[in-house]
Amino acid sequence: MTACIVGLAHTPFGKHDAESVESLIVRVTTEALRDAGIEAADVDEIVLGHFNAGFSPQDFTAALVLQADPAFRFKPATRVENACATGSAAVQQGLKSIAANGARIVLVVGVEQMTKTPSAEVGKNLLKASYLPEDGNIEAGFAGVFGKIAGSYFQKYSDQSDALARIAAKNHKNGVENPYAQIRKDLGFEFCRTESEKNPRVAGPLKRTDCSLVSDGAAAIVLADVDTAMKLGKPMIAFRATAHAQDFLPMSKRDILQFEGCREAWSRALGKAGITLGDLSFVETHDCFTIAELIEYEAMGLAKPGQGARVIEEGVTEKSGKLPVNPSGGLKAKGHPIGATGVSMHALSALQLRGEAGGMQIKNAELAGIFNMGGAAVANYVSILERLR
Repeated sequence: MTACIVGLAHTPFGKHDAESVESLIVRVTTEALRDAGIEAADVDEIVLGHFNAGFSPQDFTAALVLQADPAFRFKPATRVENACATGSAAVQQGLKSIAANGARIVLVVGVEQMTKTPSAEVGKNLLKASYLPEDGNIEAGFAGVFGKIAGSYFQKYSDQSDALARIAAKNHKNGVENPYAQIRKDLGFEFCRTESEKNPRVAGPLKRTDCSLVSDGAAAIVLADVDTAMKLGKPMIAFRATAHAQDFLPMSKRDILQFEGCREAWSRALGKAGITLGDLSFVETHDCFTIAELIEYEAMGLAKPGQGARVIEEGVTEKSGKLPVNPSGGLKAKGHPIGATGVSMHALSALQLRGEAGGMQIKNAELAGIFNMGGAAVANYVSILERLR
C-alpha cells in the first residue's frame, strides 16, 4: 500500500457540444481539488490520461491541466496513453511517483471528447487500438474485432446471445441509478435480446445493445501518500494492490478467447492483496462489449472457460448477487470516453467505499476490484481498493 484516493470528481458522460477537452479537464481538476480540500499549490505532480488518436485536434494536452489554476505552473505534467486502459495507466503512473518518493500528492485526470468526430472517423480512430496489419480492413471497425471474438466464442461454446443480452440488461438497469451515466434507462432483457430497427446487428452476433457508447467526459482523482492522506482528514481509500500485464497486440499470437492478460493481472493483484475474488464487495470491469464482460467472468475466475453464461444466468453478478459487477452500469450504460474510463472506474469505486454512491451503493462495501482493458485484452490493469478510514 503506497497511496490513497483523497479526492475525486466526475462529469456526466455523454454528448457535450458546449465543452472542449480543455474545459472538461479544468472542470474535474477544480472539483477534485475541492473534494480533497487542497489547493493547486499542494499538488506535486500531474498525470493526464488522454487517448485522442484523432478525436481532438489538440494533441499536446498535458499542460491543459495548468489552465485550471496558475499555481500549477512549472509542476511536472505528463500525458500517458495505453488505448482504452489509458485512464488506469495514468493512475498507476501517479502511484509509481508516490512509491518512489517523487511526490506526496498527485493529480490524475482522464479525458476524452469523441462525439464531435464524424461516425466514420470514430471507427477508424478506435481501430487504432488493434493490430492494423491483421485487423485494419475489418468491417465495423473496433466493433468488428469484438464481433469476430464473439463469433469465435459462439462457434466454440454455442450461441451465447441470451447471456450477452442479460449482461446488457443488467448494466443498463444499474445505470439508471448512476447520475453520471450516458444512458439512464432500464432497457430490459427482451429489448437487448431482440434484433430490431432500434437494436440492429452491428458486427458478427453483436447488436447495438452489446456495444459501449461514443462519449465525451472527464474524471479526476487526487492521490496522496498515506501520511499525507491522514493529515488531510478525508476518507482514505487505499490501493491494497495493483497489477499491469501487457500481452501481444496481434490476436493471432494468442488464444483470444482466454483473455490471458486479464487472467494474469487479476492473479497478480489478488496475490499481492492477499485475498481471493470472493473477498471483494464488487467489481467494476471493462465491458466495452458484452462479450468482453462474459469472457472476463472466466478470466477473473468466476467460471471455467466457456461457462461464463452460468454466472449471469444465476444472478451472481447482479447488484444483489454474490459479486456485483458494474454497479455503475459499466461502459455499456455509463459511456466510454476512452481516456476517462479508467479514472472513472477508480473514482466511482472510491465513492462506493466512501458510502457515498447513492442509488448505486453496494451495502457494506469494503473491497473493490477494478479491471480496465486496452485493446482486445492487450493492456490489462487491475486495482484492489479498500477503505482505511
